[in-house]
Amino acid sequence: MVISYIIFIIALLGFIFNRRNIIILFIAIEIMLVGCTLNIILSSAYFDDAIGLIWTIVILIIAGAESAIGLSILVLYYRIKGNINLDED
Repeated sequence: MVISYIIFIIALLGFIFNRRNIIILFIAIEIMLVGCTLNIILSSAYFDDAIGLIWTIVILIIAGAESAIGLSILVLYYRIKGNINLDED
């Protein structure tokens, strides 16, 4: 479980300290979801419960949908503005 906490904290630090590149922000959010998912899987295996595995599948489906929607919004933003930097207006 320590590994899932480390993964989550690294992703959280990447999200907090990187405010310039939106793609890295999306990657940090996905890594945070992976850390939470790993924690749920390990808890489910420890308590011998199948509900945790079902929730893990649901979280991964939602993460995939979030990535697809976020990247499509990013493509539209790029078409309108011409760049994807968050610092420039």
